[in-house]
Amino acid sequence: MNGGPVDGGRALFLRACELDVAVRKPGNVSLASPGHGMQAEMFIRSARAAAEPLFLPGSRVGARIEAAQAASWRAAGCNTNLGILLLCAPIAAAVEHCSLPISVAALRGALESVLSELDVVDASAAYRAIAAAHPGGLGSAPSQDVRDAPSVGLRAAMALAAQRDSIARQYRDGFAELFELTLPALGAGFSPGEAGEPAGPAATHAIQRLYLTLLASLPDSHIVRKHGEPVAHIVMSAAQAWRVRADDGMRLDADAGFAAWDAQLKARGLNPGTTADLTVAALMLAGLTAAATPPA
Repeated sequence: MNGGPVDGGRALFLRACELDVAVRKPGNVSLASPGHGMQAEMFIRSARAAAEPLFLPGSRVGARIEAAQAASWRAAGCNTNLGILLLCAPIAAAVEHCSLPISVAALRGALESVLSELDVVDASAAYRAIAAAHPGGLGSAPSQDVRDAPSVGLRAAMALAAQRDSIARQYRDGFAELFELTLPALGAGFSPGEAGEPAGPAATHAIQRLYLTLLASLPDSHIVRKHGEPVAHIVMSAAQAWRVRADDGMRLDADAGFAAWDAQLKARGLNPGTTADLTVAALMLAGLTAAATPPA
């Protein structure tokens, strides 16, 4: 990771967003496969616009989310990355409290400290960002609905939604699923590479395996909100079969069935968007800790 922790974190955020669309992840927008009325370039533009406010030194987490969401919307004209911003804002704040090289333990500790300090001001800013982004299938909540003024801190508000939303659960649980589920899926020593580099076969395989691990393990919150939990479980089952093939070392892009599954999901309007958001955050965590993690 070049530069200091903040500069390095910003670069890794941009690289993670770049890889997110460089690699085919069925149901999600990629360079190879637009969908849901969006194209890959929109995600790149919104990431570039969001990077500066997301990594503004000393900013509160809520302020980072709100400013980055506004910048992203101006760049793309729609909601491309709200979930990514919700996940990456606490990470960006935590990086400021770390020294290079960053170990997994140090990053987890810094992130827990950031989450424990989230207050109602953070919640108010995050609520405004969520309402402005108009995420699909948002619905309403019986308590601390994002359309109302919050009366609790952001972490407490997220805890109320943790059972139905994977991003909220990361706030409640200190990003445990990302650290404990996704980093092993990527493998020790994984490196996201440099900005502008194509994703080689090994990186493509690792990222697709990571995405499938998440999609096979957690009902995608975006699909649940828009289409219901039974549909999300059907997608999970399909992901489990593809995950087995990935574990066996199969190059998934060489199988026409993988692209066909991607097209089928998009034709049905099924977008595992939360899984893509978690994938970006996991790539960022892996990049931040790569220098301190010995290869397997």
